[in-house]
Amino acid sequence: MSGRTGLARLLAATAARASASASSAAPAAAAPALSLLRAGGLASTSASSAPSSSSSSARRAFATNSHDIFNVHTDTADNNWGTAFAFTPQNLERARNIVARYPPNYKASAVIPVLDLAQQQNDGWLSLAAMNAVASLLEMPEIRVYEVATFYTMFNRSRIGKYHVMVCGTTPCRLQGSQGIERALSEHLGVRVGETTADGLFTLGEMECMGACVNAPMIAIADYTSGAEGFTYLYYEDLTPEAAKGIVDALRAGKAPKAGSQFRSKAEPAGAIVNGKWVPSPGGFQTLVGPPPGPYCRDLDAVAGPA
Repeated sequence: MSGRTGLARLLAATAARASASASSAAPAAAAPALSLLRAGGLASTSASSAPSSSSSSARRAFATNSHDIFNVHTDTADNNWGTAFAFTPQNLERARNIVARYPPNYKASAVIPVLDLAQQQNDGWLSLAAMNAVASLLEMPEIRVYEVATFYTMFNRSRIGKYHVMVCGTTPCRLQGSQGIERALSEHLGVRVGETTADGLFTLGEMECMGACVNAPMIAIADYTSGAEGFTYLYYEDLTPEAAKGIVDALRAGKAPKAGSQFRSKAEPAGAIVNGKWVPSPGGFQTLVGPPPGPYCRDLDAVAGPA
């Protein structure tokens, strides 16, 4: 689904909500959103005509990322114009410090880090109220915040689990067996990609390139169990299917599994994952099998001469 269509649906939902609430205090952005919808000639889709989120075909056809099934806002009991969100005093101070990094006439430049802070406070997702609070703090139109939140897949606009487990799906990890990691986690947790466990603890997702291809395959886990104050975003590398399952089991038990490579210190050539198992390198940590061929640096002591 194109970004234009997704924005149209978000705007349509905003406008429909404003129309239904005409007798009460309508949100300030509703009328401009409706005007923009009409001026842009964007087609709208009602919530009733949207495919069910439980449909696998709908998930694949309309997914903008692994956890937001539709790029559209639909009112729910915990996510509508009537729900509330306010930064805690500590997070409000953090948000103001972020805003202070930018010139006073460019407060909107802080929208991404402030949205991230709101998401950390709000159990890992951005409700409509949270996005509106960010817009109010940054003195920018609400629709501009929605545009950012619907564009970047780092922002979750539907409720997720306390732990967001993301499997890398880029080529190096795929070649090293990330399909097996995804399959093992899916079977172990009893959910498919984009779904959350019944206890609300884990959401299984996908992510593109985590930047440590030499340690493929890998996963990233965002931990929202302790709000913004205790938020962590850690990478777990050199994974076998059994190691991946062990990590989520440790988290479920309240333990802190080892982050980084599961079999080596950093990225030294100590081995690799082959067919779902760790295979140590025959040469251990050795990379050079003979003297380097050069060119060599000149004798700096001879060039410098006596002190």
